[in-house]
Amino acid sequence: MIHSSIEKHDVTDKSDITKIPSDRKPFGKINYIMMLICLAMIVVGFILMSGPGSSAETGFNPDIFSTRRIVVGPTISFLGFLFMAFAIIYTPKKKR
Repeated sequence: MIHSSIEKHDVTDKSDITKIPSDRKPFGKINYIMMLICLAMIVVGFILMSGPGSSAETGFNPDIFSTRRIVVGPTISFLGFLFMAFAIIYTPKKKR
């Protein structure tokens, strides 16, 4: 039999879930705030990339090659994904 240092808890007692000490939780409040900001950056980047395309009926639309759609939008989305990885990995310093 393998012994572990994890304490056994009754799974049916849901009140134990909220009593997890903050040093055992995987993410803190700052992590969630940073992840929400990153998610907003990703959504804004995709919104900036959206717009009408070209079709056979309407003809060529030069707006598909605008700086907003091919530079600004993808850059903001990429930075959002990059910072999201940092937000997940970030561990705040412990208080003394």
